[in-house]
Amino acid sequence: MKATVFRGPGRVEIEDAPKPTLQKPTDVVIKIIRACVCGSDLWWYRGLADRPIGSIVGHEALGIIDEVGSDVTDLKKGDFVIVPFTCGCGHCPACLAGFDGDCMDQEPAGNTGYQAEYLRFSNANWALVKIPGQPKDYSEEMLNSLLTLADVMATGYHAARTAEVKDGDTVVVMGDGAVGLCGVIAAKLRGAKRIIAMSRHEDRQKLAKEFGATDIVPERGDKAVERVMALTNNVGADAVLECVGTEQSVDTAVKVGRPGAVVGRVGIPQKPEMNTNNLFFKNIGLRGGIAAVTTYDKKILLDAVLKGKINPGKVFTKKFALDDIKAAYDAMDKREAIKSLVIVSEN
Repeated sequence: MKATVFRGPGRVEIEDAPKPTLQKPTDVVIKIIRACVCGSDLWWYRGLADRPIGSIVGHEALGIIDEVGSDVTDLKKGDFVIVPFTCGCGHCPACLAGFDGDCMDQEPAGNTGYQAEYLRFSNANWALVKIPGQPKDYSEEMLNSLLTLADVMATGYHAARTAEVKDGDTVVVMGDGAVGLCGVIAAKLRGAKRIIAMSRHEDRQKLAKEFGATDIVPERGDKAVERVMALTNNVGADAVLECVGTEQSVDTAVKVGRPGAVVGRVGIPQKPEMNTNNLFFKNIGLRGGIAAVTTYDKKILLDAVLKGKINPGKVFTKKFALDDIKAAYDAMDKREAIKSLVIVSEN
């Protein structure tokens, strides 16, 4: 099969790899039809994070089940599924508490290899999210939105949920990548009245407003804090969604929250140290982490997409064939695309 293989910073190549096989009774093998490039993929692509040379990459997909393990009872060959980057078992303490992104029965490095023609997926019976019908039943726009449920839409929702966004809130969203833009959608879905998107890129500002942002703040650092405080009558936001992960973004997120606000942090941490004193002196809460993708999809997000309440697929601004995967990475690396869609198979 064709697979995207990491060959060093700035290098991904399509190579021939063995088709995966069932290794456990809880596995399935999935034929991938759509995949994509994530902002987090750019970390190792840019040489900012370690990744084994020769590993197959990608962690977001839609697919059709091709083979089924003997313990998989809720799915069958031919089912159309969302393939989350999480592989929750559904029965450990973390999954039962609604945090399947932290499943205690996940395989090490089990959530990778999705930018390929086939994928072995563990904990399939619970973790996969079945979509009614088949890909041919859906428009391209709908397929794109369904694909976001494998990661970015669920991650944006996790930021809003852990920040405890509720009806009437004023919310600040840090970050204008696909996750931040999906955070805007999530904040609106949860009833936020005012959504302040921190963005300095015109194309992303436009999409943020389309998704529900009421205000745009292009400034950064202290100037951004001043602007948000001016917009909120020097009060600050009820909730802040931190979707970047840099030290500056986290620092700003804490400073723009009102006393007692909660920061929902889903930007992957880029520095191990953090000054928590500002949290203490403003009674700011800090939550967040790895999204509970399966939980959110099954309870809220799949239904919201199918009913047309949300259309997060608009974050895909460029489309590529699997053979052109290097161009898909470069488009995001150069900010020519908000998120790159990868067509693996038409059915």
